[in-house]
Amino acid sequence: MQERRKETRKNLMAYTQVFDLYGGFLLGYLGDLTLKGAMIICDRAIEENIDLTLGLELPELPVIKSARVTIPARALWCQQDISPEFFNVGFEFKDVTDEQKEVIQAIIDNYEFRRDVPPNYPIKPSPGK
Repeated sequence: MQERRKETRKNLMAYTQVFDLYGGFLLGYLGDLTLKGAMIICDRAIEENIDLTLGLELPELPVIKSARVTIPARALWCQQDISPEFFNVGFEFKDVTDEQKEVIQAIIDNYEFRRDVPPNYPIKPSPGK
């Protein structure tokens, strides 16, 4: 499949629940996030090309007081995760407000998993020396 994403995915270190707001159930957990969409790890397959309103339970953020952000989204794809009991579902956000963009950016800034170069640790001495 050709990559059509316009923004680099940001993998997160926060445990963020995502709900189908009007369906009233837990969809899964936020896997990665951009200002344009998200990948959610679900325990069931989600039909492609359906519209949902996502409710993201927010991790603690220093500049944001809200506990949840709601965003209308469309499920674009669904595929089985490496762990066969889960599914990865790609959502595209629709009609994102400036306030929602601010919240999404705060999540990315505070909880992005950064793959920095490891520190230059001293070489471990060989046994017997």
